[in-house]
Amino acid sequence: MIKLAERRIPGPRSVELLQTAREYEPPSMADQIPVVWDHAEGVWITDVDGNIYLDFTSGVLVTNVGHSNPEHVAAIEKQAHRLLNCYSFPTPERINLSKKLVELLPENIDRIFLLTTGAEATEAAIRIAKRYSGKHEILAFYGAFHGRTYGPMSVSGSTNTRRKFGPQLPGGVMAPYGNCYRCIYGKTFPECDYYCIKALDRIIESSTTGDMGAVIVEPYQGTAGFVFPPKGWLKELEKWAARRGLILIVDEVQSSFGRTGKLFAIEWEQIKPQMICLGKGIGSGVPTSALAGESKIFESMLPGEMSSTTGGNPLSSAAALAVIDIMKKEDLPENSRIQGEHLLSRLTALWKKFEFVGDVRGMGLVIGIEIVKDKKSRNPDPALCKKIIRRCAELGLMLGRVGIYGNVIRVAPPLVIKQEECDIAVEIFSTAMDEVSRS
Repeated sequence: MIKLAERRIPGPRSVELLQTAREYEPPSMADQIPVVWDHAEGVWITDVDGNIYLDFTSGVLVTNVGHSNPEHVAAIEKQAHRLLNCYSFPTPERINLSKKLVELLPENIDRIFLLTTGAEATEAAIRIAKRYSGKHEILAFYGAFHGRTYGPMSVSGSTNTRRKFGPQLPGGVMAPYGNCYRCIYGKTFPECDYYCIKALDRIIESSTTGDMGAVIVEPYQGTAGFVFPPKGWLKELEKWAARRGLILIVDEVQSSFGRTGKLFAIEWEQIKPQMICLGKGIGSGVPTSALAGESKIFESMLPGEMSSTTGGNPLSSAAALAVIDIMKKEDLPENSRIQGEHLLSRLTALWKKFEFVGDVRGMGLVIGIEIVKDKKSRNPDPALCKKIIRRCAELGLMLGRVGIYGNVIRVAPPLVIKQEECDIAVEIFSTAMDEVSRS
């Protein structure tokens, strides 16, 4: 275990490599703490200078079974010796993965289209929804993030994703998400009685051409700042979409594979979408994604109309099969729920202590800490957020930053984390926040 101690960030070897990166890589890469990772195991990272950090990023919510999980690594190594790629020719690994995923998902889901990235999965969902429905408009939500290719970008609810890329694909219609901390209508839950769902009819009537075919939604909004809608909101949206005859697409690229305390976030309210996008944790480090859906929807596409060079490749499929086995064997969704409740309780104590902690919210091992000027105004303070994250890294805790305003600390450790490791993180949080509050 690590102890609270100063780390020079970046270290000399990191400085050297970061300089090379600046010479050969574009500046569009994500803005992270200036540390060059060397290796990681479980929930612990070691950088190229030998510094050790507790990982609360999971590599942007990817390494759910922990870094370099031995069973995961063994499955990847075994497959690498057999077969790496065969384009769209079937393999036992791809077929078995599709079967396992269907068995794990709601009973209306009976087809799996394996891909490589989350953006590919949401892109495919948008294309297939338009083909099946015969309609071009798709409802999405303020703050949404579904990927950086043009289809997902056109239904993303933030200019941070679309800025200066010119015209988007037509048909993206935006509505307010169930963000109770920053309710655009100035309402309070539960007195509002899901006002933002009721308002969707007015949005459809005033902002569309009457050609709405689908709605795409995240169970919680990750990039927008780990925004969790109130309990029952997703179920109300499902009912609304059904009344309208809309295809419901749930983007679980980030929220699936145990992250929220269930294998899939839709399990919390027994949601049955017509399509589900999966990614990140499904491969736990090996690029893998999937679009799950109903056969009648997939059958709107003719043979050969959609395929992927590396989608469903044997290596990714073997890795995902191992992830499913590890999840079941170690009951990682339940560990996520237990450790998440413990961590949320301890972090809520910091909310009570510090005036600049505006909100602490989460489910399982995905928690957002919103940093503000003060609790009353709720004005975002991204500069202070960056300062806290930097200080935590210097003390041995690696974090990320999200939010429309860049003021939300992203708490998302691998799902194998233990309670004592959660407590180390809270100790570092408390120390860092104490220091910045006095500076």
